[in-house]
Amino acid sequence: MLEQTYLNYINGSWVPSVSGKTEASRNPANRKEVVGYVQVSELADLDNAVNAAQAARTAWRQLSGAARGELLFKAANIMESRLSEIAETMTREMGKTLPEAKGETARGVAILRYYAGEGMRKTGDIIPSTDSEALMFTTRVPLGVVGIISPWNFPVAIPVWKMAPALIYGNTVVLKPAQDTAVTAAKVIECFAEAGFPAGVVNLITGKGSVIGQGLAEHNGVNGISFTGSDAVGKQVGLAAFKRGAKYQLEMGGKNPIIIAADADLDLAVDATISGGLRSTGQKCTATSRVIVHKDVYAAFKTKLLEKIAAIRVGDGMESDTWMGPCANEQQLETVLEYIRIGQQEGATLAYGGNRLQDPKLAEGFFVEPTVFENVTPAMKIAREEIFGPVLALIPAESMKEAIRLANDTEYGLSASIYTRDVGNILTFIRDVDAGLVRINAETAGVELQAPFGGMKQSSSHSREQGQAAIEFYTAVKTVFIKS
Repeated sequence: MLEQTYLNYINGSWVPSVSGKTEASRNPANRKEVVGYVQVSELADLDNAVNAAQAARTAWRQLSGAARGELLFKAANIMESRLSEIAETMTREMGKTLPEAKGETARGVAILRYYAGEGMRKTGDIIPSTDSEALMFTTRVPLGVVGIISPWNFPVAIPVWKMAPALIYGNTVVLKPAQDTAVTAAKVIECFAEAGFPAGVVNLITGKGSVIGQGLAEHNGVNGISFTGSDAVGKQVGLAAFKRGAKYQLEMGGKNPIIIAADADLDLAVDATISGGLRSTGQKCTATSRVIVHKDVYAAFKTKLLEKIAAIRVGDGMESDTWMGPCANEQQLETVLEYIRIGQQEGATLAYGGNRLQDPKLAEGFFVEPTVFENVTPAMKIAREEIFGPVLALIPAESMKEAIRLANDTEYGLSASIYTRDVGNILTFIRDVDAGLVRINAETAGVELQAPFGGMKQSSSHSREQGQAAIEFYTAVKTVFIKS
């Protein structure tokens, strides 16, 4: 079967790259399977996309918030009608299981509907003036053209949670998705195109991050950049935007801890550790990585954890009995395997897994066993560096005070959770843990779409995404003084 070639979407039309170059997007569960062909764009293509967004910005910002919201709502309905198709594409292209992909696509629908409603909310405040004959108030105005650089691990939810607020607040958008999931991104943009967004308001351009991603950050026609991805690339993007005075928002890495207190419900804690650390093959910025367990329950917790992990079925995400899919690409698989080798070299004990799967049926995929290390010290690389794979590091703690110290012993601060019944432990954890997302008796991964999301320390640029907090990035405050 001849697989479809997916084009860039620029100024309301689907167009090939200027060079005509394409590359295959392949199924990580079976690298022989081509999901589709996507454009390898150059800077000339980026200029076309940015110019289209610039040309569309004035008319778009002059629409009422309600009118913009109606278009977002239409896009949500179209995405909902195509949910199975988009989810299946995501599973084939990125590898996560089909139920997870359906859940993510449904979340994209919900995000669009949420921000459609934001078009009817207030955008300013009345401020008393010292002049009794004057009126003073604030309003918010869009940045202009927003460049969005999204990763492969959430190819629907992350682009949508960036695009939806950018659009409802009156910005035009140029989306550069991860090349590994560019087919899924094209299907998302098809929903916006079908909904009737005016030409130039939403643009999609695919290509190498070093060319198109960095080009977006450096482009003088782009007024703001929203990035999700690795720490190293994020800093390059932020620096490029800073140098030319553009606004930027970075959501980067995590080395997220879960603390298991002595009084924790161990069965619930084990389930949360497995779900938080191993679902989506550990390829989440909020995934559980360090498991800090009170010494009094360490042995019992480890036994229960290993028993449940042993029952996990790894395989093609399209198969109904698969719990964990492949790594998203060969590079990510090699990164995970290298960290497993490093952990062993540094003296950690491999308690479970650690190998590429040898099943002949899975030979063409990027499959690795769920992996658990113990005897891990805080100085080891597997306890300090983001692996972005299904690898858990067990670390014992003598006390709650030590557990929180260990949790904070990282350059990252994205998410953290604790399992305990003790109110004192809960309040201390909330107060003292250095993380932007704090979860009590819940896994580290996940945040509700109406709540602010972002990290501390090296995990972000200290801005927040999602919920009503998104208005802070995608708009600027204008103060108005009217004298009669």
